[in-house]
Amino acid sequence: MIELGIFLTLFCLGFFVGSYAEKQHYKSIVEREQKFMHLVTTSSKRPVGDIGAVRKTHLVRGNAVISVDYFKRIIAGLRAIVGGNVSSYETLLDRSRREAILRLKESCPSASQIINLRIETSSVFKGAKDQTGSVEILAYGTAIYAEK
Repeated sequence: MIELGIFLTLFCLGFFVGSYAEKQHYKSIVEREQKFMHLVTTSSKRPVGDIGAVRKTHLVRGNAVISVDYFKRIIAGLRAIVGGNVSSYETLLDRSRREAILRLKESCPSASQIINLRIETSSVFKGAKDQTGSVEILAYGTAIYAEK
């Protein structure tokens, strides 16, 4: 009975605290994306449009590691029983990807464009017995600094 109480407490705590933290993180992401809206970022190997004379290029990167909250782990575990899309992890990946790209842009705010954007994803686990799962996203590309 006590174990069930602990489980339900952690489940509810994970849901409410995790939802609040996720909303706050999304709010921060949206604000920062607005700030860097002007910085063109593309996966193309060539600059977009006529940017003029290129002064220099520089390899830039940004990475983010975001942990899975307790609630999402439980929901994903239940979903694994029946199979199908694990939508509880989709927001985790979305936030990680957007955060990594923002950190990349923040590392080169005076660049004209970022080209050849690539994104790598990896899972990070604490250990086999207590699997506190998290996801790491690495975004990298080439920053172009052009004459204005």
